[in-house]
Amino acid sequence: MDTSLSNAKRRKVIDIPEQTFRTLSVRAAASGTNLKAFIEKMLVDYADNADDSHLYAYLCEKRPEGKDMLNEEETRSFEDWLGL
Repeated sequence: MDTSLSNAKRRKVIDIPEQTFRTLSVRAAASGTNLKAFIEKMLVDYADNADDSHLYAYLCEKRPEGKDMLNEEETRSFEDWLGL
């Protein structure tokens, strides 16, 4: 069974204002697709175009353990894992 992350999907129920629902429904119809597929594509496009510097700044603030330097043994282990 393939459980690669690229094929993994997450489900999330969201609440949106009625006017937003109508607007997105019209835009989806104009694009020749249904609302669900239209919203999914918009979200994927948004995530794909995210500025890495904003993501990095957020992670540095919220997950500072990622800034810890590795010791020599950890560096070797990581490089071996990468096949370097």
